Amino acid sequence: MAYDCSFLADLDVDASFEADDRESHAADWGTQETGAAVRPDAVVWPESTEEVAAVLSAANDRGVPVTPYAAGTSLEGNAVPVHEGVSMDVTRMDAILDVRPDDFQVDVQPGVIGERIDEALAEHGLFFPPMPASADISTIGGMIVNDASGMKTVKYGEVGDWVLELEAVLADGSVITTGSKAVKTSAGYNLTDLLVGSEGTLAVVTRATLELERLPEQVRAGRAVFGDLDDATTAIFETIRSGVDVATIELIDDVSAGMANDYLGTDLPDAPMVFLEFHANHGIEAEIDRCREAFEANGVVRFEIAEDEAEMASLWRARRELALALRSYDEVLKPLTPGDVTVPISTYPDVVRYAKELSAEHDLIIPTFGHAGDGNVHYAVFADRSDPEMVALARDVHGKIVRRAIEFGGTCTGEHGVGLGKREYLELEHGPEAVEAMRRIKRALDPRDTLNPGKMFPETAEGKRVVADPDPDPDD
Repeated sequence: MAYDCSFLADLDVDASFEADDRESHAADWGTQETGAAVRPDAVVWPESTEEVAAVLSAANDRGVPVTPYAAGTSLEGNAVPVHEGVSMDVTRMDAILDVRPDDFQVDVQPGVIGERIDEALAEHGLFFPPMPASADISTIGGMIVNDASGMKTVKYGEVGDWVLELEAVLADGSVITTGSKAVKTSAGYNLTDLLVGSEGTLAVVTRATLELERLPEQVRAGRAVFGDLDDATTAIFETIRSGVDVATIELIDDVSAGMANDYLGTDLPDAPMVFLEFHANHGIEAEIDRCREAFEANGVVRFEIAEDEAEMASLWRARRELALALRSYDEVLKPLTPGDVTVPISTYPDVVRYAKELSAEHDLIIPTFGHAGDGNVHYAVFADRSDPEMVALARDVHGKIVRRAIEFGGTCTGEHGVGLGKREYLELEHGPEAVEAMRRIKRALDPRDTLNPGKMFPETAEGKRVVADPDPDPDD
């Protein structure tokens, strides 16, 4: 249903009702071509915490949904305004507020592009370690609310592991501060971790204090080529199990390599490859040698380490641009949904093998790749979107891989979030009691389901809202 958003004209905030602005906020990167786009009734660009609070307070009073929006680079429809209403674009809140190198901290607003943060920190010899690969186009606010992670997660962890303090606005316009600037606290409920990964369903983050790390004195990168995918995934597991200090360990299977060659015009071997990066302040060659030994024990065909930064960039180009390569691969066959399962590292070879077995069984193209060192498998099931039977088969196969990952003790989403695509797996992963506990939190903080309705919970797939019962029956 469309909502009357004329109240925005009475607020001191830039707002638009123009069709072009509304259309540009109807989808994110993952839903641009899937038919899941929904145009909001209005778009607002707040430039301060006070403006965010004013919009939310007014919208909540009128029952108008508000969907936070940043760079629109999410992959699961997290920013799609499913119930229309207001799309709140925070990209103008893009200041780096304060760098405190002595404390290894930086304060930032949510609309800052990740790459800018590292650029500002470089002069202090610092960096923000968990930055995802999309840091050149995605915002820190989006990274926080999706609990994003990237290629260096195996060494440094997720974005949420480096968030110390948040300022955020609740659905009714209340402004809260969670956490502190101390590196540890046990004072009260951990509301910071509650907001991290909440996908804009509980609050709008308006400021974040991030913990930082020194830039490593030694950085080396390389690539290993395998003749067999099982050998590659086993080598990854054995490397992690043996305790090799590796910052990045990424998998590209032979199908992904072929797609990268087509897109980039390169001549990579059409073979499984593992991309590596090592960070250290001393002794980096010893870690490289340990990794080489683990790979040689598992059938590596070629193991090469770059000699300089230019060669490192060349080696990594195929991995960094793989998402675009997949999307551009074929005029008819397209990746349906982005696979993002994560499993305990001991089962990593098994889940990759299972995806390939399904590919062969159903004659479907399923490239597998991802942040292998932390057990994260990205995959895409290709289908002709004009063929309903093929689409149904592809979705079924996609679901089988997710369910197998959960059976292994893993998760349906390691870093993309639930959004629209993973709602049906939430109860399977956590159980109905845990999901109901999540609903209670949502109802307590956002009783009218003002913030990002239509996301996260299984019932939202049918259009239901997660609202508190205004007149509960005491006999229920």
